Amino acid sequence: MNSSANTNTTAAAGTGQRRKRWLPDFMVLAAIWGGSFLLMRISVVEFGPIATSAMRLVIASLFLLPMVWFRGLMPELTKHWGKMIVVGLLNSGIPFACFAFALLSLTTGLSSILNATVPLFGALVAWLWLKDKPDASRMLGLVLGFAGVAMLAWDKATFKTDASGVAPGWAVLACLLACICYAIAASYTKRYLMGVPSLVTAAGSQVGGALGLALPAAWLWPARMPGLPAWLALLGVGIVCTGMAYVLFFRLIEKVGPPRTLAVTFVIPVFAIGYGVILLDEVVTPWMIFCGVVIICGTALSTGLLELRQKPGA
Repeated sequence: MNSSANTNTTAAAGTGQRRKRWLPDFMVLAAIWGGSFLLMRISVVEFGPIATSAMRLVIASLFLLPMVWFRGLMPELTKHWGKMIVVGLLNSGIPFACFAFALLSLTTGLSSILNATVPLFGALVAWLWLKDKPDASRMLGLVLGFAGVAMLAWDKATFKTDASGVAPGWAVLACLLACICYAIAASYTKRYLMGVPSLVTAAGSQVGGALGLALPAAWLWPARMPGLPAWLALLGVGIVCTGMAYVLFFRLIEKVGPPRTLAVTFVIPVFAIGYGVILLDEVVTPWMIFCGVVIICGTALSTGLLELRQKPGA
């Protein structure tokens, strides 16, 4: 009896120690990515969506490429350059531009809640493309998650321009397009880039996205030089929220695996909403919080992080 109790105590202590090792990285990553919405909102006003996204990718590329070179992984990067451009556009270029455009009209909190649907769309794309059919629990999650998105978007379902010059309806659609691109990129990576080191994929996606947005950014570069706050925000989102965040993200995957790492998506809105309320005087409504909880619950079910209990013998 005492032996069993000691064993349970030891196991619990071991679990607690493992949690202490990865939890700081997890919370720092959530705080960093939550801050990306704030920094992009500051920079996009002066740079515009395309130039903001392109410069973010260039800065992140300059941060990550030396790591690839020092680890002797440049041959892997050049070997898959064509696929890296595709992943770069789907996983970085297009989504970054969509979110930057949306932040001209939507609050950082609302944008971050919509961003939390990425795993939801990921499960849907994996089902349709990779034939990864969800079970009953995941199917319920898909229905619940998309119902939450519909409820949240209904309040913004107007295509009349507001004071920002952007219609909220188009901004919501831009966020959802970004999430769909993230989801397609995940399935594309799983199908065509399996076995490629994660750091190579991270750096390659930034380079590919930067190349894809180079010409549009040059064409749409602001006529008036942006001020220092916009440049500092852009440096922050490029170095910290993209380059450093990717390093933390892949370190977490190595420590605790993809499912637990992807749970960071659920914590990001907490930080993004907090930053928006404290620093930008944004308003958070009870309806937004309710819809956010519905979306997060649906996403957790659709990705298998939560499962419905099945009756014995069912």
